[in-house]
Amino acid sequence: MSTKKTPSLAFNAGEYVVYPTHGVGKVSDISKQTIAGSELELLVVNFDKDKMTLRIPVSKVEHVGLRKISEASTINDALSTLKGKPKIKKIMWSRRAQEYENKINSGNPVAIAEVVRDLYRNENLAEQSYSERQIYEQALDRLASEVAVFDNTSLDIANKKILDILAK
Repeated sequence: MSTKKTPSLAFNAGEYVVYPTHGVGKVSDISKQTIAGSELELLVVNFDKDKMTLRIPVSKVEHVGLRKISEASTINDALSTLKGKPKIKKIMWSRRAQEYENKINSGNPVAIAEVVRDLYRNENLAEQSYSERQIYEQALDRLASEVAVFDNTSLDIANKKILDILAK
C-alpha cells in the first residue's frame, strides 16, 4: 500500500502564482471535483489579462511548473540582467525566435529578462520586425507582471521601471 505524497509547494487561495506558459495568475480556489469517476483536488488559477481560468490537479502542480512569485534575489538578478549588453546571435531569425519563445515559456524571470534585453530597441535605433516586436512585448509583459506583483504596484509602474533600466 502506497501513500500519496503531497506536493511540497503549498498554494493558498488569493495568492499570486506563475504558470510558465501563461505568466502570472491568481489562485482563486482549491476545490475537489469528481472527474471520470475519480475525485481530484484542483487548484483554480485565474489569469485576468487573458480572461482565462485553469484548473490544475494538485498532484500535477510540480509537473506543469507552477510556482510562487520569485524571491527578491531572483527579481534583482532579472533586473540586473536588463543592464547587460544585448547578446544577439548570428543565426537565422526563426531559430532565434524559437529560442526566445522557449525562454519566455520557461517562466524563469532571468531568462525572460534576457529576451527583453536582447530585443529592446531604443527609439533612434533600427526598426523591429513584427514578429520581433510581438516576442519582445510578450517577454516584457511577463516580466513586468511578475515585477508588479513582487513590488505590489501596477503593471504600468513595473513597465516603466523595466524600460528605465533598459534606457540607461
